[in-house]
Amino acid sequence: MLRFLLQDAKIPFPSAMGNIKDLQAAKMITPDNIAKSNIDSLRKVLGDEKLARKVLNAAKRVSKKRTNSELSTASTSAIPPPLKRAKTSFGAPMDPATFEASLTLPSSNLTASELEDIVLFTNRAPLVLAVAVTVLKYTMPTQPLSSRLSLAQAVCSANSQSKAKYIGIQKGASAEEEGWGEGQPLITVLNREIRVMKRWGYTWKGEPEVQEGDLASSQATVQGDNTQDTQETVPPDEPALWGVDLEALKKSNGPVTIGARHGSTSSLPIYRPESTRAYLLKSFGIKTGEDAKPAKALTGKKLVEEKEHNLGMLLKSLDLLCQSWASVLSNEDLDKRAWGWYCSVRPEVKTGVAGWGGKGDVKLADILQLRRKGGIDSFFRGSK
Repeated sequence: MLRFLLQDAKIPFPSAMGNIKDLQAAKMITPDNIAKSNIDSLRKVLGDEKLARKVLNAAKRVSKKRTNSELSTASTSAIPPPLKRAKTSFGAPMDPATFEASLTLPSSNLTASELEDIVLFTNRAPLVLAVAVTVLKYTMPTQPLSSRLSLAQAVCSANSQSKAKYIGIQKGASAEEEGWGEGQPLITVLNREIRVMKRWGYTWKGEPEVQEGDLASSQATVQGDNTQDTQETVPPDEPALWGVDLEALKKSNGPVTIGARHGSTSSLPIYRPESTRAYLLKSFGIKTGEDAKPAKALTGKKLVEEKEHNLGMLLKSLDLLCQSWASVLSNEDLDKRAWGWYCSVRPEVKTGVAGWGGKGDVKLADILQLRRKGGIDSFFRGSK
């Protein structure tokens, strides 16, 4: 399905990754399924008429070509033709630099004074992700964006599981509490320890080609040394990292391993950066005053662009905040302080189960107010 979207429908990689789950949920899992649908139903799934028409036309071409090919083969010979090696787009070798570039997050050119008027509308989980991704750029600057997205999702998921258990949504012990991931290194993100996997041999800066022949090996991961103390920590100059998905590890009932250096990473119990990025891109609505056009009135491509723009403004605000403190705080102190910052600006929701997944306002002015302005008073305001 991904190969069809990328190679036949000519959909950009990020868009294909962002829409694949929606198509699957609508039972459109093959080009033939899509070809039998109509433009209205496909537009509802993809949220953009132009994109829907492009995908539908490609599906009809592929379906028609396949049908004609099958009829031709059946009428000319009973002997099946020799198999041809399939041409691939998705799954083809992607060098690390290209992979990292595909994960680029939006930015903003607005000044701090212009950002102060912006009020976003979102729930708490994507805000945790945005804070973690930004803070990691300062506390672990040697990590690539793919790692920062994965690590951010790891801490967000861990916090969500703890919250779910606290309010009674989740019953029983979590994978973390049961000790899954023991032997894997630990790092601290937003003042919470998470298990990680080291991506030995992954070099993404200035590398024109994948060193070991394919995307899986370029992201190759090795299991932690189980003979080491379980409290091993990872210094900032260590290899690139993956955040370990302990719940997925528990379900697989196996060790954190990759059987062969050239094996696929798809079955590894890790948080994929593509999924984290896609979630961030669609999670932030906006409120800019009574006269502004609400985001919910937008549709299709305009809505996607609006939400990406909103994320860019949020990340710019968080970046300005971290910049102001980075020169006076150690990496450890900056990480600890960041959780307090998140708590002071997160959306207000109802307590308990009623507030689970609830949305509220995030004022960028509140984030920018936490910047260091010099003097002891502002120092303590930033730690509230």
